[in-house]
Amino acid sequence: MAPPALPRLVVITDWRLPPGRLLGALARALEAGPEVAVQHRHPEATGRRFLEEARLLADLCRERGNPLFINGRLDVALLLGAHLHLPAQGAAPEDVRPHLPSGRLISAAVHDMEEARAASGADLALVSPVFAPGSKPGDTRAQLGPDGFQALAAALPCPALALGGITPERAGDVRGAAGFAVISAVLEAEDPAAAARALLAACPAQAMLRRP
Repeated sequence: MAPPALPRLVVITDWRLPPGRLLGALARALEAGPEVAVQHRHPEATGRRFLEEARLLADLCRERGNPLFINGRLDVALLLGAHLHLPAQGAAPEDVRPHLPSGRLISAAVHDMEEARAASGADLALVSPVFAPGSKPGDTRAQLGPDGFQALAAALPCPALALGGITPERAGDVRGAAGFAVISAVLEAEDPAAAARALLAACPAQAMLRRP
């Protein structure tokens, strides 16, 4: 069985938005094609609410044939047949892999060289913050910038998606990116589908080839 294709754009949920607006923006973004994935992230949610929201997203993605990643919750990923995203300082990909069925992807959060080394076994990495995150105006973390991103991407054993302040205008400045992960650039765009297509266009499809 061939492994699933890796996404070139991951749209991360922001549940501070009204649910109808969030789901509507995600539905529009998924119109850009199967290379757009959704990552369910809601650290403030109770376990029950997180699962209820995940089911809504799973239905949305299943109807359109797009991948869904669950942030940090192996149990929810298994319940819904979804892929898994591992936050930094969480479980290692190599520890989780034996518990996932064949064909499930693992993405890992990476912010520095130590976390890049710990991402061994992941299928892709979300490297941040490249620029100041638009969804986190109070974020005081040092920005990697294009050069810092490129250095981490080169050190990773898997393709790297750039995260943090990525917009269609900035995307072309980020060298070495196999794709992008965004929140506000798509969810708060006037036309989420057009924003998603612009981000995909900024990253050639051949850049997402799996590394040996």
